[in-house]
Amino acid sequence: MTTLETLSTHLTGLGRVVLGYSGGVDSALLAVVGARALGVDRFLAVTGRSSSYPEVQYRNALDLARRFEVPLLEVDTHELEDPRYLSNSTDRCYYCKSELWLRLGAVARERGFDTIIDGTNADDLGEHRPGLRAAAEHRIRSPLAELGWTKRDVRQAARELDLPTWDAPAAPCLSSRVLYGLEITSERLRQVEEGEGFLRSLGVTGDLRVRHHGGKARLEVTPDQMEMLEANWQAISVAFSSFGFAEVEIDPNGYRRGGLLALAPHSTG
Repeated sequence: MTTLETLSTHLTGLGRVVLGYSGGVDSALLAVVGARALGVDRFLAVTGRSSSYPEVQYRNALDLARRFEVPLLEVDTHELEDPRYLSNSTDRCYYCKSELWLRLGAVARERGFDTIIDGTNADDLGEHRPGLRAAAEHRIRSPLAELGWTKRDVRQAARELDLPTWDAPAAPCLSSRVLYGLEITSERLRQVEEGEGFLRSLGVTGDLRVRHHGGKARLEVTPDQMEMLEANWQAISVAFSSFGFAEVEIDPNGYRRGGLLALAPHSTG
């Protein structure tokens, strides 16, 4: 069997399936393979909507679902009403995912689905991901991780299916850009989203983060994009001031996953 056939077979063994669908490459692959393997009566992709979900990713998720005929449902999530989430500890993702799986669990029960799945892959298992604890508590299955698929495997399979997201950079929720211990607010999420959108409009490609340090924005890009920032620094300074930042600077270390974790006041979970 090919790897895609293996994934299809694995999914068909899960009964009627609900997918937590963000539109990133992992969940996009599951959405397309799941819809084809299970059909519209046995598969449903569900997107959780809140201020922490980047608008550009939401639009891309909708476009992909339409293009590949993935049955899709949108639900509102309310993590920004949870003071534990807003306090922005290193366990923030646990409260976000708990809210998401609570909402999807209700959908599954109401519509008679058997299994809820997510896009966790094998590489994710070794990282700081408090959301995995929430998934375990809600009995969420992770087909990609269960099959041992790495991010590289996922991208290769997505490319075989001609998914537009096959080489897209990772795009976690906007709250992941806010310095741990600094309260999550809709205004701060807006600042981050506008900042990253502006940098993309200048032509910045690849992995990109606008880290929110209160009054200061710290820009993380890959090494090959540093020159782009420097060449456009005057425009960047003016734009970020208009977004509400008192300062903006380039992180000389460049983009790195979990860049804020080392600065956290304490580490839990």
